[in-house]
Amino acid sequence: MKLYYAPGACSLAVHIVLRELDVDFSLVTVDLATHRTGEQDFFSLSDHGRVPLLVLEDGTRLTEGPAVCQYLADRFAREDLLPAAGSLERFRVHEWQNFIATELHKNFAPFFKPGYPDASRTLMRDTLSTALSWVAMRLERRDFLTGDTFTVADAYLFTITGWVDAAAITLPARLRAYRQTLMQRDSIAQALKAEGLL
Repeated sequence: MKLYYAPGACSLAVHIVLRELDVDFSLVTVDLATHRTGEQDFFSLSDHGRVPLLVLEDGTRLTEGPAVCQYLADRFAREDLLPAAGSLERFRVHEWQNFIATELHKNFAPFFKPGYPDASRTLMRDTLSTALSWVAMRLERRDFLTGDTFTVADAYLFTITGWVDAAAITLPARLRAYRQTLMQRDSIAQALKAEGLL
């Protein structure tokens, strides 16, 4: 398998899950400003030009981080990362994946794309701060988003909360502690090191 990624981008969640699985894969860095991977035009691989892109052994291409993480957890039968289909526990992980994608991930866009007016950035900063405070409250009595087990949703939340400096947002104390704990996981430390983020 081959993961096309940009350091610290949302592709980091897939990278973390691959490290959790301890499977063979290779990494290819994508420059999101030029949409190039060295000499190759990334649009020739991914028509929307976004990471992550996971290319399987047979050449099949998968995009969209939450979907890729679901595929990986199911393919390698890791019900700790994503519980069994049809279970309420799986629904809870999907619930978090959707919240992170729609309420957190997308609201960071004004801080990474030029041209947004300051008023938009102020609105998104307030929206994100409120949402992050709610997440912190939900984490008060648990180690991970859905209880006592690290899941694909935690990989995603870890990734997204790494963007707060770009938005000049202060993470609530509980989320800072959560991130510090997760940074001790081998999968996360290895992914951060490989992406040059440590």
